[in-house]
Amino acid sequence: MTVLKIQGGVALEGNVKASGAKNAITKLLVASLLSDKRCTFHNVPNIAEVEITVDLIQEIGTEVHWDRAEGVMEVTTKELKSVYIPQRFSGSNRIPILMIGALLGRTDEDIIVPTVGGCNIGKRPIDFHIQALEKLGAVIEYREMKKEGAYFAHAHYGLKGAVIELSYPSVGATENTILAAVRARGTTVIKNAAIEPEIMDLILFLQKLGVIITVDVDRTIRVQQTKEFFDVEHTVITDRIEAASLGMAAISTKGRVFIEGAEHLHMITFLNKLREVGAGFEVRKNGIEFFYKGPLKGGLHVETDVHPGFMTDWQQPFVVLLTQAHGTSVVHETVYENRFGYTETLKSMGADIELFTQCLGGKECRFASKNFHHSLIVKGPSVLSGRDIAIPDLRAGFAYVMAALLAPETSTLSNLHYLDRGYENLVSKLTSLGANVERVKPSIPQSVIFAPK
Repeated sequence: MTVLKIQGGVALEGNVKASGAKNAITKLLVASLLSDKRCTFHNVPNIAEVEITVDLIQEIGTEVHWDRAEGVMEVTTKELKSVYIPQRFSGSNRIPILMIGALLGRTDEDIIVPTVGGCNIGKRPIDFHIQALEKLGAVIEYREMKKEGAYFAHAHYGLKGAVIELSYPSVGATENTILAAVRARGTTVIKNAAIEPEIMDLILFLQKLGVIITVDVDRTIRVQQTKEFFDVEHTVITDRIEAASLGMAAISTKGRVFIEGAEHLHMITFLNKLREVGAGFEVRKNGIEFFYKGPLKGGLHVETDVHPGFMTDWQQPFVVLLTQAHGTSVVHETVYENRFGYTETLKSMGADIELFTQCLGGKECRFASKNFHHSLIVKGPSVLSGRDIAIPDLRAGFAYVMAALLAPETSTLSNLHYLDRGYENLVSKLTSLGANVERVKPSIPQSVIFAPK
């Protein structure tokens, strides 16, 4: 086990390159299972989440060649050697459930996948997935297996296109439905679909693969049955979460950082909020420069939402940024009901944050009157102090990194496997920007603050 030691108080300065998007490449690898053709991916991040996904697809027969140094991966699934995902992958990440949609059209055997995992940030029910796949003709049931449950799915009589309206524009449910629709007879219409940049990247890949797929302005996606597939070469979009996170770290430390590959189109809502808080940014042809240009202003209202709204994964570091702004701001989380557990640790570091169960926003969300702390008020500026912290999930992890960069004392962060899931070469990137950060083995047992889950 290693820990991250951070001594803050240093303004971040320099240039850094954004990595490929975790939430894109993992879904693209699953989509490659739809055919027996060669798929070559560029800009592949060397992160734990990709390693897990590679293990998953290799388990069922995919041949993988990964040049980690160049960020290039070539995958081919000539035949399925198995449609059983072992229980050891239970809870590993959110990818196994997407295997159902990708494999239903390639086999008439029972597909078995373990229960879903990922960060503990609230319920992420798969009801939307199951309902949509069942409308296409799949039979899905949950069974207890050993210590963990698993989902059994099949389409013995094939899949048939249907009109599916999602009750919520769930990213995962949209992806699963698209994957299943590719081999379903006729045309599938998905209404109220998610349209995140990562989903659009998936759609572009599928079109290269041979799929006739369209997106309408009213969140409607149409997919026609595909019988002929082609080899694909595809460059993964850059990670808008990483780009925004590093940008906020630069601004909060009163520095200036250029992030190569940061995509303007994917960050419009986020950049608007930076303008409101008084932060600086400049869009260039090959990236975005983020910089501190004077005292930050509070008085903001931030409401997370599905794309093109303010991304829920931007919320945690943005709250840290707001601790440095003059005034009071309100944040309303509408995507996950349990995403504010990380704030208790920020409060112990000196942040002035108060949680509420009410919807403190322009609209009531699906968590209204359900007793979840999904709104907060943050006052600033606050002086933060260093702490020993056990990271509880991926995005809270970067919020703590950012808070530690602001504290003049040394902070020690453990549970680094969460950060490893989504941030490529984080330590080297931060040190290249001047941060006092090192990853070391702890010399003695430490008492740590465990952030509530």
